[in-house]
Amino acid sequence: ALVRWCHPKRGLISPGMFIPLAEENGLIVAMGEWILRAACREAASWANQLKISVNLSPVQFRNDDIVRLVHEILIETGLSAGRLELEITEGVLVDDFTGAVSILRRLKALGVRIALDDFGTGYSSISYLHAFPFDMIKIDRSFISNLDHAQSKAVLRGVVGLARGLELPVTAEGVETQVQLDVVAQAGCDFAQGFLIGR
Repeated sequence: ALVRWCHPKRGLISPGMFIPLAEENGLIVAMGEWILRAACREAASWANQLKISVNLSPVQFRNDDIVRLVHEILIETGLSAGRLELEITEGVLVDDFTGAVSILRRLKALGVRIALDDFGTGYSSISYLHAFPFDMIKIDRSFISNLDHAQSKAVLRGVVGLARGLELPVTAEGVETQVQLDVVAQAGCDFAQGFLIGR
């Protein structure tokens, strides 16, 4: 689920601009609740049983109410927990590792899936894989957009190999060309997301 802001005067504003501001001033908590509710309601209306992924901000994790909120929204919208995947970055784990892992375990107990998003961009991603049983690794788009560089291809193969060893599926983020899709498929990624598949 990708949030976009179409401002009446400024047009389309990138989430890279407004999400950090919403996190800084605390609006991300109310905004995140609205996003989660809207995404779950939309997914519950689909005739098929596709999963939906929703990002959670580190700021939302400072509010211990997130587990209750997710549970209430699942009940309210009728979406089965197994169809909801919550994406977190390692920023969620940095400030209060023990508290965040506790919240993640309680979310998993609801039956939702937890994905480690933007894998490869932080410093401790691999150590976090030992600490929590994630359901998915999502390779950051920065590696996918640079697949013409040998280092990015090596990182891609390395992450896929690590995921295979941990028996975790891998999603390549930011796939925008057929060439990129071919490379990530050949590397063994299980899923791909990006403008090539759908805007």
